[in-house]
Amino acid sequence: MKAAFVVFDRMTSLDFIGLYDPVTRLKSMKIMDDFTWRICSMTHNVVDDRGLRIVADTVAQPLDAFDLLFVPGGIGTRTLQHDPAFIDWLKTGHSVRLKVSVCTGALLLGAAGFLRGRRATTHPNAYAELQGYCGVVVRERVVDDGDLVTAGGVSSAIDVGLHLVQKLAGAEARSRIAAQMDYPYRWKA
Repeated sequence: MKAAFVVFDRMTSLDFIGLYDPVTRLKSMKIMDDFTWRICSMTHNVVDDRGLRIVADTVAQPLDAFDLLFVPGGIGTRTLQHDPAFIDWLKTGHSVRLKVSVCTGALLLGAAGFLRGRRATTHPNAYAELQGYCGVVVRERVVDDGDLVTAGGVSSAIDVGLHLVQKLAGAEARSRIAAQMDYPYRWKA
């Protein structure tokens, strides 16, 4: 499985890292040896909403070669959802079989057209904004709508990361990774 982790200026790093950490343990803990990932962006260097710098592996490359597309949230989503170049780039991931967001990353998936008629969630402060992009806004920490998984605010990033671990590798993998992280994962599967 190949994952594309999208990063952008003014994202919230915990949205990204909260999912990245448990999901990449699929590889580091030898649960899924074929799990690989790339940090994807429209620019080589990204600066989050507090000044942390991240260097992308790929810049402005199409996203259609991946199996998993992940988009974090953050204040940067508020302008990017209206940025035609960025949204067109996200749309190159139309055929990616599993799309995931944390927080206002759902607004970007929505702007790309991936949420039409679907159930989704985001940060509670952005529910009204999300409504214009999806079928139903669900007020839950993690919403799994098959090939689309969205999560609420920043603290839900670990929950959705562990949920993806279970979705990809089963409940035992989720339990092993949660134990290794010393995380009391309690979200029902």
